[in-house]
Amino acid sequence: MSDNGPVRADGDFQELVDEVSALLGTPATLEDRDFRLIAFGAHDSDDEAAMDPIRTRSILTRRSTAQVREWFEGFGIARAREPVRVPADPAAGIHARICLPVRHRGVVHGYVWLLDDGADRPLDAAMAVAARIGTLLAAEARAGADTGRELLGLLTGPDSRREGALAALRAALGQVADDDFAMVCVAPWDGGEDEASDPLPGPRALPGAAAVCAVPSLGPGGLAVLARARAADTVAARLLESARARGATAGVSGRGAGLEGLPEAWREASGAARAARAQPRLAPVAHWSDIGPYRLLTRLPATADPAVAPLLDAAHTELAHTAEVFLDCAGQAGRAAAALAIHRQTLYYRLSRVEHLTGLDLDDGEDRLLLHLALKAARLG
Repeated sequence: MSDNGPVRADGDFQELVDEVSALLGTPATLEDRDFRLIAFGAHDSDDEAAMDPIRTRSILTRRSTAQVREWFEGFGIARAREPVRVPADPAAGIHARICLPVRHRGVVHGYVWLLDDGADRPLDAAMAVAARIGTLLAAEARAGADTGRELLGLLTGPDSRREGALAALRAALGQVADDDFAMVCVAPWDGGEDEASDPLPGPRALPGAAAVCAVPSLGPGGLAVLARARAADTVAARLLESARARGATAGVSGRGAGLEGLPEAWREASGAARAARAQPRLAPVAHWSDIGPYRLLTRLPATADPAVAPLLDAAHTELAHTAEVFLDCAGQAGRAAAALAIHRQTLYYRLSRVEHLTGLDLDDGEDRLLLHLALKAARLG
C-alpha cells in the first residue's frame, strides 16, 4: 500500500522486471512514460557493458534528462506497439538499446529497456510481460483519475456538489485523508492533444502527491496537485522540470490545510502562480505567504478599472511601464528617471500624458494608489 493512496506496491513491478531480465538474459529497466525510473534488474558489477552513463544516471537519480527523452522519442517509441531498436550515440555515451513499449488498451504507460548487444532474444515473450506491466500501470492511472476527478469537483464545482466531492475524495484517499496538505498550482500546463494517450503525472512520478487534476479554466490550462505539506516544494520543482511545463510558474498555498479548506488553498496556490508569472523575482515557485501585495491583487476583479483602461491599450505600453516604475519608486522622479534610463524632463512629459489619458492626478495619493493597483493587477492577466 502506497502512502499516496490505494495503488500497487513497487514489488509487483520489480518482480515483473526481474522476469523480463531472466527471460532475456540481460538486465532490464522499467520507466514510466515520463522517463522516471520504476524498477531495474540487477547487473553483474564486472560487466561494464551492462551499464552506460544514461542507465547509471537513471538508476541514481530515478529520472532521465529532457535531452535523453528527446533522443529516444525521436525513434517513435511513444507510438510503437512492437520492440524498437535504438542505435547507439557514442558522442552522448548512449549504448544501443531495445525498447519494449508498455501499453494497455492502446495507451502507452511506460517503457522496458535493455541494452542491445545484437543477440537473438525471445522478445515476444518479454512483450507479454510488458503487457502485464501495462495493466498494473493502467490500474494506477485509473486510481489517480478517480481522486483527480473528485479533487477537480471540490476545487471548481458548484457549491451544491462540493459536499459530495469532499466525501468522495476523503473515501478515495483513505487513511491519508487527515494529513496536512498544501495545494500546488502549475500553469500553463500542456496536457497534450490526446488526453487518453497523455495521462496526467501520477503519484509515482510525484512522491508526496495525493491527487492530481487538470484545471482547463485556468487561463491556457493548469495543473492542480494535492500534496502533503512537507512535500509541496519538491512536487512543484519536479513538475516544472516536465516538458509539458515549459514557460510555466508554480504556486504553493499556505500549509496545513485540511480537505475542507482545499478550495481556499487552491485560490492561494493559483494566485501565487499568477504572481510568479507577473513578477519575475517571485518565479519560478511562489509561496502564498511570500507574495506580499499580490495576495490582495489576485483577489481583485479581472476587468480593468475604467479610468486606467485606456492606459492599458497596447499602443500605450511605454506609458504604462513608465507610470508603474514611477510608482514603484515611490513617486521619486530622480530614481524613476534613472531606472528608466531617460531624462527627467522626458519622465515628466510621459507622466503628463498618463494623467491626460486616465484623468487621474498623480499628485493625489488615492489616484496614485488606484493607478498602481490597476497596473499591477493587469500584470496578472
